Amino acid sequence: MTEDYFGEEVAARYDDGPMFGAEVVSQTVDVLAELAGDGAVLELGIGTGRIAVPLAGRGVRVHGIDLSHAMVARLRGKPGGAKIGVTIGDFATARVEGTFRLAYLVFNTIMNLTTQEAQVACFENVARHLERGGFFVVEVMVPDLRRLPPGERYVPFDVSEVHVGIDEYDVANQGLISHHYANRFASVPFRYVWPAELDLMARIAGLTPCERWADWDRSPFTSESRKHISVWERTG
Repeated sequence: MTEDYFGEEVAARYDDGPMFGAEVVSQTVDVLAELAGDGAVLELGIGTGRIAVPLAGRGVRVHGIDLSHAMVARLRGKPGGAKIGVTIGDFATARVEGTFRLAYLVFNTIMNLTTQEAQVACFENVARHLERGGFFVVEVMVPDLRRLPPGERYVPFDVSEVHVGIDEYDVANQGLISHHYANRFASVPFRYVWPAELDLMARIAGLTPCERWADWDRSPFTSESRKHISVWERTG
């Protein structure tokens, strides 16, 4: 079983992050609701329901997978959260009954799978859950290696009065440890992944590339983009 780094201490403050801004959430939900149409949706790493709750509020049928009991407890405490089905488990392998029009992983969650093998397994797991013509959406950062001088491993990404965040890169293994200090120190391991590598994982799983944007407003993805939203379709 994958280790759970999102226990009660993380869950208690998770909703305070910048990704909970109303405009960010609204744009994300707009795109996902459009892709879902009148079909069911599967969120991998549903967490506290940042996206699932407003998406369900639009009448979309949402089911989630998550490893963290603490995060899911926060979801359950939100208006409408108790009605959303959740499977507790590793989203790279956990199975859910039925098929879905849309599956998605947002806000770098694909990087919680810290090996290439696990990330490939995730794509294969999603493909098994998608109906024909269904979509898989991933939102993830573009590795910030251009800011990493030769011989260095650390890149500060947020320095303020309330939070210090530093990413520690292991370039040889595509490893990334995100260090955070906000009244307490915490470190979480990730595996960063390149857009082209994700496309190959999708191909292995039988998924076809559809779209790639720089953000949820569908702005073009370029060499200067700091993240991407990618969409693949199950055509077979």
